[in-house]
Amino acid sequence: MILKYLSGIWTAVAPAMGNHLWQSTLFAIIAGLLTLALRKNRAQARYSLWLVASVKFLVPFSLLVAMGSHLPWSRGSAGVKVGLSFVMKEVGQPFAQPAPPIVPPATASTILASLIHLLPVLLAVWLCGFLMVVFVWLLRWRRISAAIREATPLQEGREVETMRRLEHIEGIRKSTEIVLSRASLEPGIFGIVRPVLVWPEKITALLEDAHLDAILAHELSHVRRRDNLAAAIHMVVEAIFWFHPLVWWLGARLVEERERACDEEVLEAGRERQVYAESILKICEFCVESPLVCVSGVTGADLKKRIVYIMTNCTARKLDFSRKLLLGAAGLVAVSFPVTLGVLNVASSQAESRPQSSRSVAPTYDVASIKLNKEGTAALKSGGIVSQRLNIETGTFNAVNISMWELIRLAYHVEDYQVSGAPDWFSSELYDVDAKADKSEINEMQKLGNDQRELENRRMLQSLLKDHFKLSLHQVTKDLPIYSLVVADAGKLHEAPGACAPEPTTSDSGMPPCGSLRVFPWVGRMDGLKVPVTQLVANLSGFTKRMVLDNTHLSGRYNMNLKWFPGPSEFPPRPAYLPPTYQPDPNSAPLLRAIQQQLGLKLEPQTGPVSLLVIDHVEMPAKN
Repeated sequence: MILKYLSGIWTAVAPAMGNHLWQSTLFAIIAGLLTLALRKNRAQARYSLWLVASVKFLVPFSLLVAMGSHLPWSRGSAGVKVGLSFVMKEVGQPFAQPAPPIVPPATASTILASLIHLLPVLLAVWLCGFLMVVFVWLLRWRRISAAIREATPLQEGREVETMRRLEHIEGIRKSTEIVLSRASLEPGIFGIVRPVLVWPEKITALLEDAHLDAILAHELSHVRRRDNLAAAIHMVVEAIFWFHPLVWWLGARLVEERERACDEEVLEAGRERQVYAESILKICEFCVESPLVCVSGVTGADLKKRIVYIMTNCTARKLDFSRKLLLGAAGLVAVSFPVTLGVLNVASSQAESRPQSSRSVAPTYDVASIKLNKEGTAALKSGGIVSQRLNIETGTFNAVNISMWELIRLAYHVEDYQVSGAPDWFSSELYDVDAKADKSEINEMQKLGNDQRELENRRMLQSLLKDHFKLSLHQVTKDLPIYSLVVADAGKLHEAPGACAPEPTTSDSGMPPCGSLRVFPWVGRMDGLKVPVTQLVANLSGFTKRMVLDNTHLSGRYNMNLKWFPGPSEFPPRPAYLPPTYQPDPNSAPLLRAIQQQLGLKLEPQTGPVSLLVIDHVEMPAKN
């Protein structure tokens, strides 16, 4: 049970994590390319790009996709071309579990399920790395906290006077507290909500007024920019994604551009470059760098590159219109692309919930009559014999004593387990349906191929249900219990020699036509002559009310004779026309055991994505 539960988690989480990692990596690479375009501009622009790339690791695109799928206009966008949505979905989700395929022998979910034994190892490795990173940071935090607890609040002096003067010039109303520390740590801003400047007590005597002014201006820049908050966010990213080298590289870029941005602000305020460079060198000579990036100091990043940059006479340019336009377009695409993908995915789901046709307007029956068959309904409720007839031709639909369940199955080509929200009268009320299309419509349909003609008939039946039963529905995909059909005993199912004739013929022994199955699920009997396994899988999905995946890898044709005892909760309801005396053999084995004993195949329970039709509204038809 635990293994099955972990398998479900692994199958669901692994593709989503893979998607998130490659999307975040690609986002960071694009941000890096944008920083190259801004290499001659102010460092603040590049710092903002790196910070957004870091935050992206905490914000999956799937959240924006989900927002797009819930926008008001997404429900009415079914007219959008599904092809574009499909392409965007494939590009956006390379690790996604596929929708229920026809023949999925090696789907992503199957591969992931086979690697379930790696889940405990991977979780243990990730947890060890996470705890190690957090433990190291906690030790460093305790070291800084201890230094602050031993520090003395500074109420007066050169440092306080200079800080208050700079705050007044910058228009900062909330004063930053200064504490005097005996530790050899560099001056740094500690805290996020209520920042405190930790100032080493021995450094003041070594600094002239101009040096002191430059250092405090640098630290005040950290306060105004809330650099500690940004650094703390990236520390969370590093702790969670410690295994990703790009995350640590992003951290180095953030510190580098953060310090350069503060340097630019200090110099743009009119301070001399040489004095500012000397002040940084004096701090480096007598103090050690802060052990945590969320405590913003003075000596961070590559010191040699910083001094060279400070001493050069080049001035960073502000963003011109073209670069602002570039950044605006990039941000708009980054947000709008996943939101648009969510809108188009809804349109795709709505389009997939009904068969596609070459004609944009669904054909309809010209004349239709739907009447409740009172005699058949009464016989059904009393357990009597019900006579049922069904005739479907091109543009014509005639049925006697047909239930809504059967109409849904015919119209949407689904099994019972794929329909949710059906009321009780779907199986308790029987109807007579007589519908016929216009003669010109029938003539047009006669020109189509067999598959296209069948598709048009189904679309016409869907229109009938919508008009007369007020049926409205939508499609969803959920992880539900499914079965995987595998070979348990290869010696019990032998490939039948020869091939079927072009036209199926009934054998003299009473067997079904070659290439087809004769199935009575409510009795527990199935007979087939030269049948492919895919046809068996299609019937098993209906019997078990679960999706069945063909993982037998059997491509031949086989003679199949199967008898089993159907459980009342596992199989479709008995047809209305079946006599009560037509009962299964109570000595037969249940279906799952019978398949293994008689055919050498096995239905293994799993969990996987299943496409469902959810009924939003339906009404009994009005009297004609």
